Amino acid sequence: MRLSEWRTDAPVRDALGPTVVAVVEPVLTALAGEGDPHCWVAWGDDPAIRYSILAPSPAGLVQCFVRVNVPGEGPRATSKLIRWSRLQLGELAMETQGGHRLVSFQVESTILRGADDLADLVAAFAQLLFAAADGRDLTEASAKPGRTARARRSSGA
Repeated sequence: MRLSEWRTDAPVRDALGPTVVAVVEPVLTALAGEGDPHCWVAWGDDPAIRYSILAPSPAGLVQCFVRVNVPGEGPRATSKLIRWSRLQLGELAMETQGGHRLVSFQVESTILRGADDLADLVAAFAQLLFAAADGRDLTEASAKPGRTARARRSSGA
């Protein structure tokens, strides 16, 4: 999913509002090569306060830590580019039972989990990172068909 798609599915209205995006986009443009990259947003426990964005780029994975409202300053984004050769990727694990799917995947210190439709998105993002870490072209790997926006909203992604 692109960052713009995550904006429509944010669990808190201001988490990816205009003031936050104005701070995040320049960082992603500088490090990932575009302001609206394919990415994963790990909302964490309180997305109204902080969350992280993982965005693959040709050089490596951009890890962007966002603080939504720093007192007296506004939003802040702290980012780093982790080279593919240094990136720590865990196993992609899936469990199925009674027509339901549960998936978990760890990238660096972030654990991505999802059930059913969200599990498909986590698995697709993990496959994208595996492909990039193996040196395959990101545009080919990200061309996999995704699910519809309606399905994302119904699952609460």
